[in-house]
Amino acid sequence: MTEQHDSSDTNPPREPVTTRRGIRSFVLRQGRMTEGQKKAYERCWPKYGLTREQGVIDPREVFGREAWLNLEIGFGMGHSLADMAEAAPEQDFIGVEVHQAGVGALLKEIEDRGLENVRIYAIDANEVIDHCLPDAWLDRVMLFFPDPWHKKRHHKRRLVQPEFVQRIRHKLRVGGIFHLATDWEDYAGHMMEVLSASEGFANAEGEGQFASRPEYRPVTKFEQRGARLGHGVWDLVFRRTN
Repeated sequence: MTEQHDSSDTNPPREPVTTRRGIRSFVLRQGRMTEGQKKAYERCWPKYGLTREQGVIDPREVFGREAWLNLEIGFGMGHSLADMAEAAPEQDFIGVEVHQAGVGALLKEIEDRGLENVRIYAIDANEVIDHCLPDAWLDRVMLFFPDPWHKKRHHKRRLVQPEFVQRIRHKLRVGGIFHLATDWEDYAGHMMEVLSASEGFANAEGEGQFASRPEYRPVTKFEQRGARLGHGVWDLVFRRTN
């Protein structure tokens, strides 16, 4: 899963590890759970955690209902995902994050807020996409602030590539939404180029147009900090057409 990028992070990411599908969707960094996060993990993971070993899930069985289904790839510390789930109790949310501190933090948010509409995978998002989700079932996929790999020689490591976009397409229902956001203008242009050329997708805002931040996407703390420094944020909203 992608790690949310924080422009204030002074520790350079480690080299990504390749898999049979190529570059993983995340970069491993150190991070320890607090005692509160550990306790929340111990109490809540059996109920809210999902694993690859479960195979392809039936969301109706997982959530006990049929509802609008969201997937967030790389939820970071989980505050935004918890905000979205709390604001839309009629919808269901699956979050993917490999960093233990983030998983523990979201489980604590789930427990503190009494959320019943969130489930979590703590594995690479590529594994979730390929082995855990049924085709044509998701209503919205959200990829907010993935690692931009801003150095030109690292651009090939960016998660948003044609092959990845097509794998997302097959998990979305026709009419479903792929919503991306980045605070790196160069990556925004790359995303726009890749999505605009992707079969089966159409820009919901019109050809080549970025979107205003939808109300459902919370503003993150580092996004607020970036705005104060004059940094831009670019949202892209594409719909699956076939």
